[in-house]
Amino acid sequence: MKLKHLLAPATALILAPALGFAQEAAEGAEAAAEVAEAAPGVTPYIFTTLLFLIGGFLVFWMAAGFAMLEAGLVRSKNVTMQLTKNIALFSIAAIMYWLIGFNLMYPGDGWTVPGYVGAIFVPTVLEPVGLGAADAALDYASVGSDFFFQLMFCATTASIVSGTLAERIKLWPFLIFVVVLTGVIYPIEASWQWGGGWLSEMGFSDFAGSTLVHAAGGFAALAGALILGPRIGKYRDGRTVPMPGSNLALATLGTFILWLGWFGFNGGSQLAAGTVGDVTDVSRIFANTNMAAASGAVIALILTQVMYKKPDLTMTLNGALAGLVSITAGPLDPSLFGALWIGAVGGIIVVFTVPMLDKMKIDDVVGAIPVHLLAGIWGTIAVPFYTEGTSFVTQIIGIVAIGIFVFVVSAIVWFILKAVMGIRVSEEDEINGLDMAEMGMEAYPDFTKG
Repeated sequence: MKLKHLLAPATALILAPALGFAQEAAEGAEAAAEVAEAAPGVTPYIFTTLLFLIGGFLVFWMAAGFAMLEAGLVRSKNVTMQLTKNIALFSIAAIMYWLIGFNLMYPGDGWTVPGYVGAIFVPTVLEPVGLGAADAALDYASVGSDFFFQLMFCATTASIVSGTLAERIKLWPFLIFVVVLTGVIYPIEASWQWGGGWLSEMGFSDFAGSTLVHAAGGFAALAGALILGPRIGKYRDGRTVPMPGSNLALATLGTFILWLGWFGFNGGSQLAAGTVGDVTDVSRIFANTNMAAASGAVIALILTQVMYKKPDLTMTLNGALAGLVSITAGPLDPSLFGALWIGAVGGIIVVFTVPMLDKMKIDDVVGAIPVHLLAGIWGTIAVPFYTEGTSFVTQIIGIVAIGIFVFVVSAIVWFILKAVMGIRVSEEDEINGLDMAEMGMEAYPDFTKG
């Protein structure tokens, strides 16, 4: 009995901490449940923010893809100039999109002209440091991630223009145009759809930007190419003179980088990753994006073999890119077969329209107009084949409206730049190469000029 009486208090002392820990654990679980109940959107907020950040840096990597593609497709005497344009245009886009573009494109209730022009000169402001769940807008994602992701699309639009106008445009007029394009032109037309503007209300659909990004960049490039004119010697005695690029290995690397970045471009445009359905849709978008690129490349490879008796690498590269552009307007809804034939049509467009542009004496150094403008139009028109609630008429209205706006405003800016400071280098500088004329350095100083 004495032993039992002695053990009872000792046992109580031993078990007391364990009981205390169990009580604390129960209280902690209860507190966690209360937090979860009070903030049910924390998990979607976190995962959507991560989707934007991951998608954003994949699309940023496309800037490297454009730089490598263009560096490979221009002649060696113009490579440094092309690389400078690419890093400069991205940097300018980052500043202009913060200063003007983001809130002009996503004005919320702050439209200057409702449905048409958003908030003017309203710089982007990020959330404060150390933001807590109680103060966050948990219905979407962080402002920082949203701004970062959308900026990459803005910069992509400018990259498209860079390649078309290569080898004969002056550096600073081009960069001034980039200021206007990334700060004003692109944000306004994109706001019509993605910012809740008039095209969105009409029912126009462009999931990730076949028209809003790619065709818009193509229209701006077309305006510039028409005003700038072709390179010296490109069209002679009624025939087109080939001007091979300096490094097809770089061009191929650039294409693969763009292909990789496109998964962020289209996948991130799901704009949500907080549910099983959202993440499943992102995976579907990845698969469709890849299929369209593959079919565009294969059809271009086959067609060039049939038409020219030998396969053409540059056409095959652009065929892949055209497939990517084609599926961008509607990468979620098609089946894999749907993505295959949509991308294949994009590849066909490239093979047939590159020589057509040459017959029209429109000099597009890298083929950006067929790839981004024409394949972008095709991809946007194709949306109603698989996406419910869309119509061919509405899609065409959106394409025409965006095309007229971007082309006309771009042409006005190019004409002003041409009149005020000139946009084309001298004949001597063009012949000698823009690397030495504009930059004072060569990309390949140990090799003979191309």
